[in-house]
Amino acid sequence: MRRLLQIIFKLLFRLRLVNFENLQFNGPSVIIPNHVSFIDPVILYLFLPREVVFVVNTHIAKRFAFVLRFCHHVDVDPLNPYSLKKIAAIVKTGTPVVLFPEGRITVTGGLMKVYDGIGFIAQKTGAALYPLIFTGLEYSKSSRVRDKLKSRWFPRVRLFADQPVKLKADETKTSRMQKRELSNKILQTMQQSLFRAKYEEKVNLFNNLLQAAQTNGTGSIIAEDMGQKISYRNLLIGSYVLAKKLSGLLKDENIGVLLPNSIGHVVTLFSLFFNGKTPAVLNFSAGVKNNLDCAETAGIGVVLTSRVFIEKGDLNDLAEALAKKYNVIYLEDIKKQIGFSDKLNGLIKYLVKAKAQKPTGRVILFTSGSESKPKGVVLSHSNIAANIRQVSCVIDFTPKDRIFNALPMFHSFGLTAGTMLPLLSGVEVFLYPSPLHYKIIPELCYEKRATVIFGTSTFLASYGKYAHPYDFFSLRLVLAGAEKLKEDTRALWQDKFGIRILEGYGTTETAPVLSLNTPLFYKEGTVGRLLPGVSWQLEIVEGIEGGGSLLVQGPNVMEGYLLHGVGFVPAPVWYNCGDVVSIDREGFVAVKSRLKRFAKVSGEMVSLNLVEELAEKCFGIAGQAAVNMPDSRKGEKIILYTSDKKATRQQLRDYLARSHQSMLLMPAEVEYIEKLPLLGSGKTDYVALKQVAEKRNLKD
Repeated sequence: MRRLLQIIFKLLFRLRLVNFENLQFNGPSVIIPNHVSFIDPVILYLFLPREVVFVVNTHIAKRFAFVLRFCHHVDVDPLNPYSLKKIAAIVKTGTPVVLFPEGRITVTGGLMKVYDGIGFIAQKTGAALYPLIFTGLEYSKSSRVRDKLKSRWFPRVRLFADQPVKLKADETKTSRMQKRELSNKILQTMQQSLFRAKYEEKVNLFNNLLQAAQTNGTGSIIAEDMGQKISYRNLLIGSYVLAKKLSGLLKDENIGVLLPNSIGHVVTLFSLFFNGKTPAVLNFSAGVKNNLDCAETAGIGVVLTSRVFIEKGDLNDLAEALAKKYNVIYLEDIKKQIGFSDKLNGLIKYLVKAKAQKPTGRVILFTSGSESKPKGVVLSHSNIAANIRQVSCVIDFTPKDRIFNALPMFHSFGLTAGTMLPLLSGVEVFLYPSPLHYKIIPELCYEKRATVIFGTSTFLASYGKYAHPYDFFSLRLVLAGAEKLKEDTRALWQDKFGIRILEGYGTTETAPVLSLNTPLFYKEGTVGRLLPGVSWQLEIVEGIEGGGSLLVQGPNVMEGYLLHGVGFVPAPVWYNCGDVVSIDREGFVAVKSRLKRFAKVSGEMVSLNLVEELAEKCFGIAGQAAVNMPDSRKGEKIILYTSDKKATRQQLRDYLARSHQSMLLMPAEVEYIEKLPLLGSGKTDYVALKQVAEKRNLKD
């Protein structure tokens, strides 16, 4: 009978057992599966070795007594502390025990909290823990998220067995704290296993879009902009049609893209992905010279853009400059050439689910060019897809969410988190063309009932300032990155809207997210824990204590750089993020400063970020920025720019004295500036600010 049921389940669910050779039980062993549906225990019973013992809640045991008589199990009362000792005793005998650490079926589609009981068992037995990860059953009729996901009777199911781990707690802590620590480590272990179960090494994002459409329903509305909505079906057909029209016009590998956040931009990207081309996404806010340098660095011959966008964005100078050196193609002109045969061709490709011409692909984004010429960052589709998986393993997103994205796609935060994550996860996204419309965006969030928004500290502060207290009533997640979250921004959102901002950290080169605070793991003043799949080490920096330069490895780390006049340079084995960070015992990352954001004053390393933070506390407002300049006496000096007309150097000196801070943090000059220069991402443009300081020094 058991063999027959195995065959039936394999056929019905197209069940794949992955890495089951890892299930070699030697000594005390606890199998820790994620819990996504009522069918989980049945599959485990059928495909795990017969000798395993299942831990079952007494309430569940009474309801399913007629089924449980066929398997070895132990009933436990979660309210009785002696039940845990009973399980620990069985584990010590060497009998493998199956225990669901979450203690319940997920209602989010992702991992939920882990109870301290599993920590107690790990602490008392020293057992090897065997993570087992179900994927696919969340879409079954027997899950508890069928109201959020498109459910079916027999979804495709994988059961992934990860390598066993043994965990140790800090023995200097109390027994209670050790249990909590081990439980948290077990959840992190399961998050790592969940990522490994879902990770694909070779990916084309167009093929991932095909899969997302199939999973979530081709008729589902997946994106909206200020002019239209689009379903998966129409997005795919539109991409096929545009790809066909562009195929004869695009001879080069790298293609420039100059477009705002819009459905047209999304269709353009996926048409290029289908054709096996690499979009080089240009930053329209960076000016003519910067974009010409970017285009030259990427070796493009064609730029795709829109007449309406050029006119509305007042970008005629940029378009004219590009047209002198490159073939500028306007999408409106392509649209006029689309006929019935093109649409029919697109429909046929959609019906046969035509895959991309290449199994993998790339995207080129550009750094701000703070050093000299801008660098092209080459991200593979696998980098971007891996980062989406990493984030989705620690925060749940479902088709019931609505993401509002005003972050431009020329930055990896806007491209990966704001655009690709929702499109490939079945989450509807509203694409807004500019993050700078501070009064309009809160109103649109209210109108569209957004549940998730991404932003920088600067943008979120401005949205919070102009928003009505009820504008963000529907938001459940506010995710901040790209710059340090300012304390007054955090407090504003907490006090005015009752929303806790979740701060993360990353770089363009890591596609971009490296760490993230989550509803499960949050610590104020940090950027959260590093994501699953990321390995790290700290490199000692001379003159800096309590931290080091962060080096990382992971599937989300770029393929390499395109350097102006040099070409492609592969990424190093360990990528140096260029930030000084500290990482505590719980794994939370605190960013101290950019490595380049230090001044060497009288031989001592002084954090310019810390100078800014202290100035904000002193003057009581945001809008401070510090830069370092050469100084004949001290090597370097600090100049603080502030948007507070009343701010004085003496005020800051008195504040530092009262706060018992080092006078090395005292700027040599405090200068008023009407408005701090900003990059397109909303971060302070320190290059422009330094130029202001240099011009002032020349005048002096």
